[in-house]
Amino acid sequence: MTISMTTHDDRAAKRNVAILVMAQAFLGSQMPIIFIVGGLAGQSLASNACFATLPISLIVLGSMLSATPISAIMQKWGRRFGFIIGALGGAVGAMVGAYGLYLGSFPIFLAGSFLTGVYMSAQGFYRFAAADTASEGFRPKAISYVMAGGLLSAIIGPQLVKATSDAFVIPFLGAYMAVIAINVIGALLFLFLDIPKPAAPSADAPHGRTRWELLKTPRIAVAVICAMVSYALMNLVMTSTPLAVVGCGFTQNNAADVVTMHVLAMYIPSFFTGHLISRFGVEKVVAAGLVILAGAGAVALNGVELSNFFVALILLGLGWNFGFIGATTMLAGAHEPHERGRMQGLNDLLVFGGVTFASLSSGGLMNCSGGNPVEGWNAVNMAMAPFLVLAGGALMWLTLRPQESYS
Repeated sequence: MTISMTTHDDRAAKRNVAILVMAQAFLGSQMPIIFIVGGLAGQSLASNACFATLPISLIVLGSMLSATPISAIMQKWGRRFGFIIGALGGAVGAMVGAYGLYLGSFPIFLAGSFLTGVYMSAQGFYRFAAADTASEGFRPKAISYVMAGGLLSAIIGPQLVKATSDAFVIPFLGAYMAVIAINVIGALLFLFLDIPKPAAPSADAPHGRTRWELLKTPRIAVAVICAMVSYALMNLVMTSTPLAVVGCGFTQNNAADVVTMHVLAMYIPSFFTGHLISRFGVEKVVAAGLVILAGAGAVALNGVELSNFFVALILLGLGWNFGFIGATTMLAGAHEPHERGRMQGLNDLLVFGGVTFASLSSGGLMNCSGGNPVEGWNAVNMAMAPFLVLAGGALMWLTLRPQESYS
């Protein structure tokens, strides 16, 4: 599918991208805050330490379940309204979470985490919104630039945690108050977003393909599979990394440094991933991402020295970037505008469903599949193999099909 865009259109697209980059950096900073604090707060509230990371899993679950409704809202009322709804969800989730901390109630805190998933789901559509008004040539760069905004959020979020976590007598309450402010202020950015609402279909207009028909389209099916695998495997390994680093005899500061390098590796490549896609083609970039993810697993399985953790997690971040941005670009060009809400909501439902499964599985593999942290860490990384084979096989199948069968 090729959509003709003029230079003027790309100027408008670049303006939208700038706004979305700011949203990704500022509003997106709440996710590192909550991912850093959520498990620690859960540990202080839960009666059983095994459920400490349940708040994180519920955020991902909330994102998965709200992806389709948020996408439908955007299809009917536009991106701006959908993104404001997402920020409202983030603010309400933080309010409920803060109230749970105030009362010392784990169930209320979990409810707040689930509501936070509404924001996480809306944030996932920033990358698609970047492509809405972009020409075919600018589209991969637009998606890549918006993802690069996550680099700033990865810096802003942890600094806010340091500044606010102990601001109140109740631990972590200040961080959740900061998240409320981020959502209220950040929502104003979307007032400057200029993405036309999808035109309402006329009575005789085609209704587009059903969700099942869309998923049966080869290019769409492969894009969804590669996005699911890239994101889920990144989450699977990253979630267990702090446990593995500390369990293998290193310090919490070492674990923080490893995770920091991982996050930088996730987002720094976004400044050039779009250019690589434009030059070499999206299939080659996705394939490179899958190979790099496999390399991350191989390095992790080769030893548990601190250098192994650093190299493995850097490769994990780079592989996620190529695989996920590439799959997003592939999907964005494989459906019609009137199918956008249906397809993008379905895509994120499936992607975050995979991430939810990975999030729930990670702790179990790490803590319950071996007699010591080394065996658990090895189990986590070996679990990557069948999913990489699935995604790699699907991508190879797509590239061997005749060109006219891609759409």
